[in-house]
Amino acid sequence: MIFYGATAILLLISFYADRKKTTKALKIAWKKFSGIAPMFIVMLVLVSISLYLLPNELIRKYLGEEDLVKGMGIAMLVGSIALMPGFIVFPLCGILREQGVPYMVLSGFTTSLMMVGLITLPVEKEYFGLKTALIRNGIGLVIALIVALTTGLIFAEVAI
Repeated sequence: MIFYGATAILLLISFYADRKKTTKALKIAWKKFSGIAPMFIVMLVLVSISLYLLPNELIRKYLGEEDLVKGMGIAMLVGSIALMPGFIVFPLCGILREQGVPYMVLSGFTTSLMMVGLITLPVEKEYFGLKTALIRNGIGLVIALIVALTTGLIFAEVAI
């Protein structure tokens, strides 16, 4: 709520300082939001349906409550394959966390999702070449693993 209030106050200050620029900026923002909104709503509905259909016990079983290694492997594989925008992924991780998925698994999922792209590999291969695309994805996967393990250490989900 603090951010909404601060945003409203800053918007009023901006409007007072330069009505034309603020109006123009709001029109641009609305246009961008209108372009993203349909995709956002569809993704939100699909994620909601998926989470509704999957029992909490199944999510906990496969994403790490019993076996963190298996959970991280599944999460990083799904993250490497999936193609989702961050504004969908982070709320999804919040929901998964409420269902008992460890931070380490969520960290591996989000990092691999953002840094590894098996679906986009053909495009990368076209622009960068196969070797460079594979190296970039491999490095992204290693970084995702390091970030996940570090998160696990910080939240005491794993020990050295």
